[in-house]
Amino acid sequence: MRSLFTISFILLSLTYGFSQQIFKSQTTQMGSVFEFVLVENDSIQAQQYFQLVKDEIERIENLISEWRPHTQISQINQNAGIRPVQVDREVFELTHRAIHYSQLTDGAFDISIAALDKIWLFDGSMEQLPADDVIRSSVQHVGYQHIILDNVNSTIFLKKKGMKIGFGSIGKGYAADKGKELLQSLGVVGGIVNASGDLAVWGTQPDRKPWKIGIRNPFKGYKMIKVLKLRDGAVTTSGSNEKFAEIGDKRYSHIINPKTGWPSTGLTSVTVSGSSAEFANFLSTSIMVLGKRKGKKLLKEFPDYKAIIVKDR
Repeated sequence: MRSLFTISFILLSLTYGFSQQIFKSQTTQMGSVFEFVLVENDSIQAQQYFQLVKDEIERIENLISEWRPHTQISQINQNAGIRPVQVDREVFELTHRAIHYSQLTDGAFDISIAALDKIWLFDGSMEQLPADDVIRSSVQHVGYQHIILDNVNSTIFLKKKGMKIGFGSIGKGYAADKGKELLQSLGVVGGIVNASGDLAVWGTQPDRKPWKIGIRNPFKGYKMIKVLKLRDGAVTTSGSNEKFAEIGDKRYSHIINPKTGWPSTGLTSVTVSGSSAEFANFLSTSIMVLGKRKGKKLLKEFPDYKAIIVKDR
């Protein structure tokens, strides 16, 4: 999704004089650029870890992508209004958490917003706004209340035909968390999994200094709003500066209000930091929809998470 503030790594410390070094690798997965940064002793071991974490991201995409026809999420969408679909426990639990996020925000966050993917296009091809009646009709297919979970049988059922679910809002954050979890389990002492601006970090640089994550100013890309020093945690950004539709000299955010079907307004971006990239993803997306006042009220419920909110000009 994403990220309005290009979150950049500011690796100020030199690695000379330390047995461990920083190794980097980059790939395109889940429709986005992933960057991996690891602290390791040798390049051969680092390359093995890079392949393992890339395989993990591929595994996740094959579970939750709504664009790949063979995935369980695609099967759920194809059977909307027809029958429940049995899914892996991992998919079930991720969907269960997503519904909980909807409940926390009274529907400002809603994975069934995927039903609107044919109404708004943010690839530069839109030349006119969708008709009001088309938007009103599309919203009829949105509603987390109609996602039915069967815990005993591990099934997911979309009650209404035309419904769809998708994890564009938290999927990359989830992938970052899982990539970090895997690498830590393998004994990697420090690193960063950056899912196109949604990132999870742990450990330190070779000189034992924390990772420095720079948050760029969306209006002045050459400036930093803030530099975060992290040893363990996550940072995600939701915003409208990189993915939008421009119609009639007005810019429309790709982040849609699930209740109205219209792009969110008032905020240019929201960056959230905390322990989980998935949860930070949920918060940054929700605050974009809720606006500054209601967004800050939501954030107060989770004091371990902090936000940098930038209003529209």
